[in-house]
Amino acid sequence: MTGKWLAFVIHISFVLHILCEGVIILNMPNTPPIIEHLLPFLDYCEIEKGLSNNTQKNYRQYLLLFIGWLKKTDNSKLKPNELTAKHIWDYRLYLAREYKTPNGKYLGKKSQNYYLIALRALLNYFAEQDIESLPSSKIKLAKQKTEETISFLEVLDIEKMLEVPDVSIINGLRDKAIMELFFSSGMRISELLSLNVDQLSFLNDKSLNKTYELSIVGKGKHVRTVFISPRSAVWLRKYLKARRDVYKPLFINFRAKDEDNSRLSARHIQSMISKCAMLAGLSKKVTPHTLRHSYATDLLSHGADLRSVQELLGHKNVATTQIYTHVTNKRLRDIHEKFHGGGSAEDK
Repeated sequence: MTGKWLAFVIHISFVLHILCEGVIILNMPNTPPIIEHLLPFLDYCEIEKGLSNNTQKNYRQYLLLFIGWLKKTDNSKLKPNELTAKHIWDYRLYLAREYKTPNGKYLGKKSQNYYLIALRALLNYFAEQDIESLPSSKIKLAKQKTEETISFLEVLDIEKMLEVPDVSIINGLRDKAIMELFFSSGMRISELLSLNVDQLSFLNDKSLNKTYELSIVGKGKHVRTVFISPRSAVWLRKYLKARRDVYKPLFINFRAKDEDNSRLSARHIQSMISKCAMLAGLSKKVTPHTLRHSYATDLLSHGADLRSVQELLGHKNVATTQIYTHVTNKRLRDIHEKFHGGGSAEDK
């Protein structure tokens, strides 16, 4: 064998060795542990999926509990390809039987599902990134009641709440304007909090009997139109006129020292609405979402159809809006009792 031929054989052997070694390396599960995938996953949610900041925040909160559980069970180094159905089952047991909220309460079925849905989203991310892991279909959600009970207020109760804020001071004007806008538009709290002053420049025409249209970016970054009633517009004008700042956010915390920290928080509004309900003498728990439910209920009780209410609320699927059928069912019963010719048994 000549020297050139020997050199060629050695070269080919070296190349084949490198290629084979590469195949072995590629086939090795070299991905980081699950807990190190949280930040890349959240970046993916923002950039690739275009999810709202609120959804990203919720996913982070829910997955932090899963990461905490992994650490608690000595699985902090568990890799995506090592995750099994047994891990998922043990985590579900933890959510149902062991974990308690900061208030010391166990999670309901609906809340448990929020945590499981976030974990499903993480597994879907693994699949899209070609990271070997358990299929998201292996995560089964907790069964809930087929009919969801919702809390809503009658218009008279809402009127009582609207009388609570002291409108002689700027904080009271703001709080009244917030509740008026909630009931007028049916907005989610995240949608209301994201509003800026310049979005309401149309109020400058000072019409007292005009319903205004406002385009907002809702859940899933879908744009929809909501409506501001003449009465709501009046209180928004009074609130804006009383302000002595040039901050961008519509609803602000007047104790804030700079614009960056001036936007009112969700917790502040939740606390304010709960306090107003209590001072109005209402016995039930009232949240911002209660006002949204009350808005939808009021529309349906006055004859609006489900499809229209679906659009006004920004529901992607009409099935979500069907939780309000308690209203339509009552209206159908009232119509039957009023117009049905069968009469009562005593008439026979």
